[in-house]
This record gives sequence, C-alpha cells and structure tokens, in this order.
Amino acid sequence: MKLHNMVVALGLAFAATGAWSAPTAVVEGVQMPAWVERGGIRQPISAGMELAAQDKISTGQNSRVLLRLAEGSQVKLGENALLSLDKLGQRKENNQTFLQAAIDVARGAFRFTTDTKFKFNSRREVDIHVATITAGIRGTDLWGKSAGDRDIVCLIEGKIAVQREQDAPIAMDQALQFYIAPKTADGRADRSQPEPQLAAVDAQQLQQWATETEIAAGQGAARMGGKWKVVAASSPDQGEALKVYDQLRAAGYPAQIYPVGSYEKRSYEVRIMGLPSREEADALGGKIEAVTGSRPRTSA
Repeated sequence: MKLHNMVVALGLAFAATGAWSAPTAVVEGVQMPAWVERGGIRQPISAGMELAAQDKISTGQNSRVLLRLAEGSQVKLGENALLSLDKLGQRKENNQTFLQAAIDVARGAFRFTTDTKFKFNSRREVDIHVATITAGIRGTDLWGKSAGDRDIVCLIEGKIAVQREQDAPIAMDQALQFYIAPKTADGRADRSQPEPQLAAVDAQQLQQWATETEIAAGQGAARMGGKWKVVAASSPDQGEALKVYDQLRAAGYPAQIYPVGSYEKRSYEVRIMGLPSREEADALGGKIEAVTGSRPRTSA
C-alpha cells in the first residue's frame, strides 16, 4: 500500500470506531509514552486528540496524561495506569453544560479537578470507580489511586460519597480527608482488615501524591497548540521512514510521516508534533533516541 493511502486508511479505521464530533473529552497534554484503545484498535495518544465513551487510556513508565472534559473539569493520570471512559456524555441545560460520566481506574493514580471558573456555568454527575471503591462526584477536587494492596481516595476540596463494593456509602465533606480500602492479592476488598475509616492527610503527603499525576516541566510533554516538533528520522527511502514510524508508535509515541521536497527530490520525515518549547522538544528527543538509537532534530 502506498504511504499516503496507508496513513489515511489507519486514520479512518480508528475514527470509524467512535464518533468524533462534539467531543466530550480532549487530550490537553501528554508526557509520553501513552496509548488509547478504541474498538480493539490501539494507538499512541497525542495532544489535541478527541476521546469518546468506551475509550481505554493507558500510560507507561514516567508517563502522564491530562484530559479536559466538556464542562471544564480536568482528569490527570499518572504512570503505569489504566483508565476507561465507561460513560461520557454531555447536554445543555439552561445555558449550562451538563456532564455525565463514569470513569474506571483499574490501576495507577489519577486526579479529578473542576476549575473555579467552570463551577458556576456547568454541572457534572461523575462516578469514578477505583477498583474496590466508587466515588460519586458532583463538583470537587480529589485524588485517588488503585495500587496492588490498597485503593485510596483523597478529597482535596468539595464533597463526595465513597463506597467500598456493597458497603454503605460514606460522605466526605472535609478538605484533606482520605479513605483507604485494603485489597487482597487477587484485587478484592480485604475483609480481614478493619473497615476503612476516614483520616486526615498532611500537606507533605498530599504534595507527594499530587506529583504522581502532574506533568512535570522538562520531561518532553506535548501540549495542545504546541509549535515545536521533533524529527525522528528523514529519509528518501519510504520503507526506512516507515520502520522508524512503526517503532515509535509501538513504543507509545504519536509519530506521523510527512513527505517533504519536490517530486524529484522527495524525502520522508517522521515527526512528533505539539511540543510547547525547545526545552520540551529536546527532552523528548532524548527519549526518542533511546528508542531508535539515533538523535533526532528539533525545530519550531
């Protein structure tokens, strides 16, 4: 298959598995590697990508993903995590955006935050399932994590209701409260341990938890609107360019191929776009070199 036809076919195949109009979630930033799976098709996440219900997002080592939901809330995902957008819908009610969502965090750390500027012109009804815990959200800021031996939900601001499996719900309405549910080796609630209770978290612990989901500066993260690019390879041989393209995408980097030059002097560049600065582009270049063995170049 010719390069142009192949790339178009891949794009259509992915887009056909879900509706891309009127997005209810957009990838605002990504510290690679990270992937999205839709309809059995898995591809790297890129900044600006629109997401749909049933999408599954996974991250690799030292990876982060920042999502923006339709009514303004943010969802941040830490490294080695798996999150499913089980339900994702929006509608207008009295000039307000009303979001309904069900999010499943099978592993890893996440943070859900509603910006102050969106609290009064939008409404939300979000259930976040963290393995053995379900948190019902109506407008708040919370952090949580599904780890090997326990599930954690920490309320930073607002009000939520948490529930471990079939236990009675517990209201959380005090800032900096957290709830920990121990788990067995097979991922079930550990009933041999005392029933989970609410406790207060100190500022140092909260800061440590928060860094697990924040995109750090200088780590090669792409952002919506980023103008810098990393050119991982440039070759007159289309086949050689495709090898690098396949290698990077398999590793969780959203590479694209661009024909450059005249027809007589055509070459093919493998690029990753959307870096917000030279610093981020250079940092991503170092990661790409570790995958391909060749140092890429960066430019605005």
